[in-house]
This record gives sequence, C-alpha cells and structure tokens, in this order.
Amino acid sequence: MRLTSVEFVGVLLLLFGTLPVGPGGAVSGQQRVTVDEYEPRTTLVVPGNPVTSARFPFADIHGHQSGARMSPGDVDRLVGEMDELNMAVMVNLSGGSGASLVTGLENMTRDNPGRFVFFANVDFRGVGEPGWGERAAAQLEADVAAGAAGLKIFKGLGLSNRDTDGNRIPVDDPRIDPVWAKAGELGIPVLIHSADPAEFWQPYDRFNERWLELTLRPRRIQPPGRSAPFEQIIGEQHNLFRRHRNTNFISAHLGWLGHDLERLGGLLDEIPNMYVGLGAVVYELGRQPRFARRWLTEYQDRVLMGKDSYNQEEFHTYFRVFETDDDYFDYYRKYHAFWQMYGLDLPDEVLRKIYYENALDLVPKIDRSLFPA
Repeated sequence: MRLTSVEFVGVLLLLFGTLPVGPGGAVSGQQRVTVDEYEPRTTLVVPGNPVTSARFPFADIHGHQSGARMSPGDVDRLVGEMDELNMAVMVNLSGGSGASLVTGLENMTRDNPGRFVFFANVDFRGVGEPGWGERAAAQLEADVAAGAAGLKIFKGLGLSNRDTDGNRIPVDDPRIDPVWAKAGELGIPVLIHSADPAEFWQPYDRFNERWLELTLRPRRIQPPGRSAPFEQIIGEQHNLFRRHRNTNFISAHLGWLGHDLERLGGLLDEIPNMYVGLGAVVYELGRQPRFARRWLTEYQDRVLMGKDSYNQEEFHTYFRVFETDDDYFDYYRKYHAFWQMYGLDLPDEVLRKIYYENALDLVPKIDRSLFPA
C-alpha cells in the first residue's frame, strides 16, 4: 500500500511524536516540532471583523467567581472588564450555600448592585441518610431567601459523587427529588452539568477528534470502568428533566450534544422545560455555521449565552462567531478544537434572545433595567 505524503507525516507523528525538520525543509535532527507545538500561520487572506464588545448587553449565564474571597479592587476590575465586553450581568454559579453565599453576595454586589446574580450549590454528602432530601430542599429555600436566584449542579453528580454506602449517585436518583421539586416551587432554574464531552469516553487513539486535548490532559480520558458510560449519564439527566416538568433546567455546554444538533433539537422538542447554555462549546457551532445558524434560529427561545471560565479576550471569539460572517478564524484554545471557526451572522432578534431575553424570562432577580426594553 502506498501512502500519500500527508499520511506518511501522520504515521511519523504517531510513531515518534515529533518530526525533525532542517533548513530548506529537509528532514534532519536540527529542529524538532511536536504536534502540540505545531501552529501553522494561514496564508488565507479574507475580510475579517474581530469583535471585542457584544452588539447588545448580555447576561453571562455561566460564570464562576470566588465571591467571598474577592477584594473590592478585584470586583471593580472585573466590573470594568464586563463594561468593555458589554456584559450587563454575570451569573456566578459558584455561589455556595449558607454563610458563604451571603458573604459572596455582599462582597460582590455591595458597590455593584445588579451586576452579579448568584446560584446556590448543593452538597451531596449524606445522600442515603434518612431525611437528606428534605434537609437539602430546606437549605435551598433558605439560600433563595438569602438572595440566590437559581441552583447550580456540578458534574460530580453522576460521575464521582457517592452515597453513604459508597455507590455512585445517578443524576436522576429519586432521593434528590425534593431538591428539584423545591426549585420548581420557588420558580428558580437549575443549571446542571452532567458528564463531559463524549470523546472522553471514546477510544484514545488516532481517530479520536480530541486526541490532542487528551494527550495534553490525560486525566480527562474516561477508560471503560472508570465511570458510568457517557450515554448513561446524559440519559439520566434527560430522565430527570422529564420527571420534573414543573422545574426549568438549563443543560450546561449544550448538553454535550453540540456535535449532534439534530439530536439535541429532538430533545428540546420533547422536553419543554429543558434549555441549554453555551459555556465552553462555541467551537461546536463555529465549525458548522450554516446548520448552526438555522438551528439557533429555530431554537432561539431555548439557548442562553454563557462562557464558563472567565477570560475577557475569549469572549471575543463568541461575539465573532455569533455576530459576523467571517471565514476561517482561530478558536481561543487549540486543544479544545483543532479546527477553525466561521461566523454565523445571527439576526438581531436571535442575538437578543440568546444574549439576554431568555435569561430575563428564566432567572429571577436579574435587573431588567440593565437591558433594552
């Protein structure tokens, strides 16, 4: 079998991890370039429109800040960067519970009223003890009375959280039902992260689309037996949504189904209390601009803007994907997506829904005066 030059280079990289390159392009031992160091500079010349501030004020539904530990100067700097981004409100999903929630809210909102909204968190230690669900629901009610506007569930539920007998706690474990019911009763949304990208569970080989990321961060690999399968965990999430129709759920990271928007759309059609956030997954939309544009237009009422880990410059990629029709530009982290982005050029009415209108409908305690009428 004869290999093309591209295939031959691929074999060398797989076998040795590096390809020595010498002057004039000749293979030698003078320079070694690993696959994670390879950063080709495109020769493509096309119009470009970098965007550093959103067209409309937006609510970041997926923020993380250590509110109780931030100094007044830290908060002021963050608010200044939010202003530059046109971020009107940040939802802090790391709100905690009890005293830490109260301290964080006071610390971040004392001099910046309306700019931060906190979601409470649940401690799943103790699941299995008699009355745990009722006590957790009562704590959630107290946290909402103290200022929380929602509930954030981290990915440990379904992956690593254990009950008092040492067993994995499924996402749809009925022992947690009082918490979900209380959220519905209080009229607050639940933003929930279940599982991780599906590729983490796929074989770690040359066919894995996220091979580079898994090579650089091998702890993300999910070999058989390490945890429940991907489909089982997200299936439990969807069962949870179906069972608690009176509670609104926001599935973080496009429910890890951004690579299969048709399937995700089918779930949104079936489950009217399910919404999705965009945190850390714009790379999925930016590589399928035509279909993603149609999809976001169809499901514009069910998608909320969010970024996840905070970095001011990384928001610029979101704005450029959503607001321009630019071709072939960089994603902000090559190990998440070893491909280029394309602009979706979303209509203004869709941008408004995603940037702030859906958040205003779902999240109580967001100050409406910070957004267009």
